[in-house]
Amino acid sequence: MNAAERWAADLATWGIPEHILSAAPQSPWIHPVSNFTPSGDLHVDTPSRHRALEAIESIREPSVLDIGCGGGRAAFGLVPPATSVIGVDHQHGMLDVFTDQANVRGVSVTTVLGDWPDVAPETPPADVVVCHHVFYNVAALEPFVAALTDHAKQRVVVELPERHPLTHLSDAWRHFWNLERPTAPTAEDALVVVRSMGIDAHLERWSVPAPSSAPEVTDLDVEHMRIRLCLTPDRDADVRSFLESRQPAGRDLAAIWWDVA
Repeated sequence: MNAAERWAADLATWGIPEHILSAAPQSPWIHPVSNFTPSGDLHVDTPSRHRALEAIESIREPSVLDIGCGGGRAAFGLVPPATSVIGVDHQHGMLDVFTDQANVRGVSVTTVLGDWPDVAPETPPADVVVCHHVFYNVAALEPFVAALTDHAKQRVVVELPERHPLTHLSDAWRHFWNLERPTAPTAEDALVVVRSMGIDAHLERWSVPAPSSAPEVTDLDVEHMRIRLCLTPDRDADVRSFLESRQPAGRDLAAIWWDVA
């Protein structure tokens, strides 16, 4: 089994057991648009943003292509200096937010609806391609990465958690279903796949510390957690109690980046 096959096999272990999934009142694979609307200062001090800025700092009117853009947090963190942005996402609502945010910031905007790399042929290239928090949704990583590279004039910058983003629910699955979740793949495994394609990719890690106090648990937090766990609405009180008992946790993140010859 090569690196790409191992990546796909490890991702497959994150599937929810059929006896749980079939009884779920609604799909647990939710991505609420409201969670992806950019807010606050997007000019964050992270390796992923700095590596993208390096690639465009000497370019006049640079462009950014954001794959799996959501509301555009990755792209708009580069505005300025970027003067044009391209967003690709499979949810129309995300692209509506992306367009609105571009208009607010006064930058040129193009959107492409669909899954990457299926829509790569109709997507314009850009000086830098960014792709934040998408890799763990991609089983066929090699064609995905190849299309990223083909669309970058200068550099590709990928941001992802050190471990699968659903790892933060592992304790909840254990609590409510007595179900142990996987631990692979990791950002290091993604790097191995990229390098196996002959790409001179680099990896940088950083951590976001836990907040000093736990945020208030909202009704929306309870609803999203309950849906993610395939529970019924009558378990809301149990979900709220579980969330309120949790200690705040930090995040370990990574950037994988490479230059395009």
